[in-house]
Amino acid sequence: MADATEPINRSGAAPSPGSLAARVRQRLTLAGVAFDRRAGARRPKGRRRKAAPLGLGSRESPSEPFHARERACLRMVFRELGEAHRTYRSRTGEGVTPALRAATDAFKQEPSELSLVPVAAFLDELGILAW
Repeated sequence: MADATEPINRSGAAPSPGSLAARVRQRLTLAGVAFDRRAGARRPKGRRRKAAPLGLGSRESPSEPFHARERACLRMVFRELGEAHRTYRSRTGEGVTPALRAATDAFKQEPSELSLVPVAAFLDELGILAW
């Protein structure tokens, strides 16, 4: 039977050396690549959405697509961390610590790279961060 404290590494590669903030930044970059790949994918003809009309009533600013991409990447990495922690908890039977709960609440209040690093730090201390 596998040791419940062993880190999960789905990619098959060794964890990246370097600071945790740099590793989080790298993971966000990979999430951005995945986001861009999905955004560029074509839908089957029957399922394509009609383009929104470009009129004067458009409320989107020119920087809005960038912010939407950034938020989506942050959510992708946050969900990945949550999945890893839920898997760890199901194997070990441990609960969520109050400090981790506070870090996740802080991220949910103000999603940013800086607020994601403490969440990743808790998982890294547990040895379950795969990257």
